[in-house]
Amino acid sequence: MADDGFKDYLLDQLDGLEGVSARSMFGGHGIYLCDEFFGIVFQGRLYFRTDETTRAAYTEQGSGPFQPNARQRLKNYYEVPADVIEDRDLLMEWAREAVASRATAGRR
Repeated sequence: MADDGFKDYLLDQLDGLEGVSARSMFGGHGIYLCDEFFGIVFQGRLYFRTDETTRAAYTEQGSGPFQPNARQRLKNYYEVPADVIEDRDLLMEWAREAVASRATAGRR
């Protein structure tokens, strides 16, 4: 799978979060912290779950929602900017916020 190298890099960047893992799904990977699904790796891009509070940080950097095809869009998952991905500490901070937004939004 083309995303495997990128997925492995992301897991390395997030290795400070105990229990982080990736599982294959729909041509990409889901990113989990223990059993909490909070991210998507798809076609060389990373998307984190957002909420009304965290989404602004993504849109301010020009990130858009996850849209795997023309008819499907997940409005709560936004692309993580490259500069965030490259900064391990910042990426872990954004990941924690994504997990927290998942917890506060409830299971939908």
